[in-house]
Amino acid sequence: MQSAMFSIMALSTASACIIVGVVSVILAIPAGMAIYYLINKKKADKNKTSASNIIQEALNEAKTVKKEAVLEARDEVFKLKSECDAELKERRAEMQRAENRVNQREEFIEKKELLLDSKTEAIEKVKKDLEVKEEEIKKAILEQNNITAKMVEELEKISGLSKEEAKNKLISKFEDEAKKDAAVIVRSIEQEAKDEADKKAKNIITLAIQKCAADTTSEVTVSSVALPNDEMKGRIIGREGRNIRALESATGVDLIIDDTPDTVILSSFDPVRREVARIALEKLILDGRIHPTRIEEMVEKVTRDIEVTIKEAGETAAFDAGINGLHPELIKTLGRLKYRTSYGQNVLKHSLEVSYIAGLMASELGANVNVAKRGGLLHDIGKAVDHEVEGTHVTIGVDLARKYKESKEVIHCIEAHHGGVEYESIEAILVQAADAISSARPGARRESLETYIKRLQKLEEIANQFKGVEKSYAIQAGREVRIIVKPNEVNDDQALFIAKDIAAKIEKEMEYPGTIKVNVIRETRSVEYAK
Repeated sequence: MQSAMFSIMALSTASACIIVGVVSVILAIPAGMAIYYLINKKKADKNKTSASNIIQEALNEAKTVKKEAVLEARDEVFKLKSECDAELKERRAEMQRAENRVNQREEFIEKKELLLDSKTEAIEKVKKDLEVKEEEIKKAILEQNNITAKMVEELEKISGLSKEEAKNKLISKFEDEAKKDAAVIVRSIEQEAKDEADKKAKNIITLAIQKCAADTTSEVTVSSVALPNDEMKGRIIGREGRNIRALESATGVDLIIDDTPDTVILSSFDPVRREVARIALEKLILDGRIHPTRIEEMVEKVTRDIEVTIKEAGETAAFDAGINGLHPELIKTLGRLKYRTSYGQNVLKHSLEVSYIAGLMASELGANVNVAKRGGLLHDIGKAVDHEVEGTHVTIGVDLARKYKESKEVIHCIEAHHGGVEYESIEAILVQAADAISSARPGARRESLETYIKRLQKLEEIANQFKGVEKSYAIQAGREVRIIVKPNEVNDDQALFIAKDIAAKIEKEMEYPGTIKVNVIRETRSVEYAK
């Protein structure tokens, strides 16, 4: 019972609490709304006040900016106005200066016009005076021509000669006198120049020759092989001549086996082949085995050895001459000159000698020593292959030098060393002179009797072609020709010109080592007997 009542009381109390809570909530809603309204109103008033302040500040700031902009615009306008005023002032000043210059020019032109007018008047006056004088001169010339014509007629009557005949006679007389005077002057000048040139040239050439020692010639155009006994000839010939045919076929050389004791002669235009045949035959004789197969093997081996020897000879020659940078093929071609002779003179030794002499003379004269030495060493390079290629050794040498990129100066030295073209450099002249010195020195070359006689005959034949020559004699082994002229047809001055003409003709028509002296002799004798 008590518990029931307690439960009812508890229930009543809870209900009361709920009701109180509901009433409180109902009463709290309007109060909360009132409070929210009051808070929002206060915030709105505050925001309104803040916005008013911001607007006012913005208006104030805008007024400040506006004022500053107006001030800046006024300053800019003032600045632009000042600049415009200054530019306008400068333009006005420039216009004033230009106007002044124009005025000055107009004044100058006016003065020029006045001066020109005065000069024109003066020229017209001078022109009139000249016309008057021209008329006077024409009259004077006409009168002079009439007088001259009368004088010419009188002179023609007196002299018995026409005008043209007298003119030709005077010209001939003056020409003879001029020739005589010229001959005297030429002789004097030539003698002075010759004495000085001979003195200097002798010093230079003597110095070059003294520094270059060379052997006399000993090479010939055939080779001989000594045999141990005459029985070896039969072994070389072989059964039915098969050995000698095999040797001649393999080497291209002719073997001459005659009655000469213990000797076999080898003959060929190709010196390299002749050398291969000589060495191969000597080795076969030492070996003792002589048959076609062995001959071919030996010739092939010797050919390879000779190629090496040729290359070494070319390298040694270039080294001895102090020449660098030669093309390998050019060195090999140079080495082939070791087996080539000209008039019995070894061409490689001759080329080295020319290189030395040309280089020494170039150093004395201040010329290009390297070009002179290189041109001297290569000047006869064409002789190494002139029996294989058509053309002169000069043409072949020029082609080889161009092929292997030698310089233009060196090529010109090769091309001009026989005077085939005009000399363009002192080095080319020195190479030609060195070539003549090397060829013409005593013991350098051997000439056949036939060649020697032909040269003497040709010298006398050239000399006898000239008018006034009575006799001529080639002496000094063809190094001098003496010409006896007719004294009643040739005077002393004409003798000088005859010597010059004969020397020029010899240079043009003949080839010879060194120089040839042309000696013209004019002699008159008066003989009377006392009885």
